[in-house]
Amino acid sequence: MAWAQAGDPIRPEIAVDVPATRRMAGAVARAGRKIPGSGLFVIGALSQYGGAAIAVTLFPIIGAPSVAWARLAASAAVLALWRRPWRLRWPLRQWGLAIGFGLALAAMNVSFYLALDRLPMGTAVAIEFTGPVAVAALGTRRWRDGGALALAVGGVLLLADVSWGGSPLGVLFALGAAVLWAGYILLGSRVAAGGAGVDGLTVGLIAGAVALAPFLAAGVLPAVGDGWLLVACVGVGLLSTAVPYAIDQVVLVRVSASRFALLQALLPATAAVVGVVFLRQIPSLPEAVGVALVILAVAVNATGRR
Repeated sequence: MAWAQAGDPIRPEIAVDVPATRRMAGAVARAGRKIPGSGLFVIGALSQYGGAAIAVTLFPIIGAPSVAWARLAASAAVLALWRRPWRLRWPLRQWGLAIGFGLALAAMNVSFYLALDRLPMGTAVAIEFTGPVAVAALGTRRWRDGGALALAVGGVLLLADVSWGGSPLGVLFALGAAVLWAGYILLGSRVAAGGAGVDGLTVGLIAGAVALAPFLAAGVLPAVGDGWLLVACVGVGLLSTAVPYAIDQVVLVRVSASRFALLQALLPATAAVVGVVFLRQIPSLPEAVGVALVILAVAVNATGRR
């Protein structure tokens, strides 16, 4: 991807009609209520990995950790303007949950991008997926759930070609992201159950961005003087965080934490689709079988729900 050179006349002038934006957001929310939770999740997954494809192209320019911080900061700014969390009147416990949720989310994003900088996307996603698998296993109570989980694990193992000899540090970062992802699911479920929803996500993102700013914000400075690079950073934040994680909060209200964790099995499948369409990464036969097993796992789990 070619970026605009410094000095290019890029001066976008955007007039924001706030009432119209809020009406449109309300219409989107009403439409979203008509879409099943699994359908919303797929939309969020496609957005997340579309943003990841853009993020990978930014790593050589500003570094993976700074791209992760830019993602957090951009999505936090957009959601803050929409939700205006400074008007919230929450009890102290709710603030603590939202902040803890945001710190876990921020650390997860940085750890995953550090892994993505060292491992292929499919491998990094598959290792990170062990976190949601652990949450799903803890929530399993019926044989159908156990069978679905076994199918998901089998699919993830086929999708991943993990080699400790290739990049041990990348594997460790991916495993760290897995642990943090489990925390994100559990804390996110509690935030959603408390009625915070997208407001909780907004507060969490702001907390995570502020906490990491002293360490990572300086790396984003090159983007300030490059219009297209700045647009790309904002785009990564919107596609990879604001859209999918806002959708997550809606889905978490509709389903249990364990079922949500199993829905995460769609992410390796979505990553494979995005790889084919945008990165021309054609999966091998074992990878294709893995995708099919993951999708089957979600179907088995969904058909057993009342």
